[in-house]
Amino acid sequence: MFSLRWPQVAVASGVLLLGLVVLWQTFQIPVSPLYARIGPKVVPFAVSFGLIALGLALAVQSVTGRWTDEAELQDEPVDWPSLGWLGLGLVLNLTLIGPLGFVIASTLMFVCVARAFGSRRPLFDTGVGVIVALVAYLGFDKVLGINIGAGILEGLL
Repeated sequence: MFSLRWPQVAVASGVLLLGLVVLWQTFQIPVSPLYARIGPKVVPFAVSFGLIALGLALAVQSVTGRWTDEAELQDEPVDWPSLGWLGLGLVLNLTLIGPLGFVIASTLMFVCVARAFGSRRPLFDTGVGVIVALVAYLGFDKVLGINIGAGILEGLL
């Protein structure tokens, strides 16, 4: 059953339009012939396709009536402990990425964010966080040649 909600349709259209503008602007980025495989357009293309997909998904939800109404959420209290864990993760990442490096700072942030979302398995979260952070670091450092915060652990790689 279709129930069109104009505010939600407007948000979905705005996200879709933003994705299309990012895509259009990505085509305007000049590329040097020195880039063989991965150039400066890769991330903007990924962002534009993600925004377009999100805009389309929001449009479907707004038209089918599956978008959660704000009035339904007003009765939910703010989960202050979870918000505190999220904030702690961000602060730890910002303050520790310089002295300890990307992998350790990102792992600590991952553990805090997992806790904010209800995880009660810090050892498992630490293991997953290390793997995700290592893959991200190696991708940026070894594949793209971009230094994103070398520290203690990165010096061993």
